[in-house]
Amino acid sequence: MNNKNGNAENGGSLTLERRAKILEILETQGQVRVDTLSDLFGVSVVTIRNDFDKLEEKGLLIRTRGGGIRNQRIKIDYRLNREATLHLREKQLIGKKAASLVNDKDTVLLDSGTTTLEIAKNLTSLNDLTVVTNALNIADQFVDNLNVTVVMPGGRLHQSTVSLSGPMAEDNVGKLFCDKMFLGVNGIDSKHGFYKAHVEDAHLKKMMMHVSREIIVVADSSKFLKRSFSLLAQINELQTVVTDAGAPKEELENLKKAGVNVIIAEGD
Repeated sequence: MNNKNGNAENGGSLTLERRAKILEILETQGQVRVDTLSDLFGVSVVTIRNDFDKLEEKGLLIRTRGGGIRNQRIKIDYRLNREATLHLREKQLIGKKAASLVNDKDTVLLDSGTTTLEIAKNLTSLNDLTVVTNALNIADQFVDNLNVTVVMPGGRLHQSTVSLSGPMAEDNVGKLFCDKMFLGVNGIDSKHGFYKAHVEDAHLKKMMMHVSREIIVVADSSKFLKRSFSLLAQINELQTVVTDAGAPKEELENLKKAGVNVIIAEGD
């Protein structure tokens, strides 16, 4: 990012990272200037203005003369954008590979999360597909797609993850049956199991697992050898793990020995 006319301005992942950092600056300082950000990121003023346009469209900042100020929504969307930029390439590969496991006429359950969002982006060409999800941003991927039926379980909205959970969601999910569930996790330890960070969130995931014929964990390599607050499932409770080539080899071998189908998502 040290060349104002270089490739950095054209890289999709670099653009997302830059915009996430702009949001971070807004969160801490309350306002930013175009020329300051141009120097900071080593890109043109035109590029920063384009960033501002996109962020303003999403309601994340308010344009001012020569800069921008924080919108109140930034605390919610900054967390989402920040998470989305972490290990983005790996998540994109995993999303594409996981989507290839879905067939026309399937009923699939997509857990909330940035990796499952990448799956949703790759399902739009399928026919007569039913998608069950508790994530508003995932449902939004299919708003204009008449070939996909979207079912949402209801529940209480968590603004930080734009997802629904709680007793209503659990009750409604319990009445369904799905061919496949794609599950995001916060940690994987082959000697212990799969983890989620929040107990309430984990309870809904367990209900989702209960109504799914096949459970497929999607997790980039950074999730391995980590434990979170709530144990979601033992290793032998799940059928498949889709991850990237950076996952620890010993962990993958342990999963295979436990009968888990391990799929590595690699680039072309």
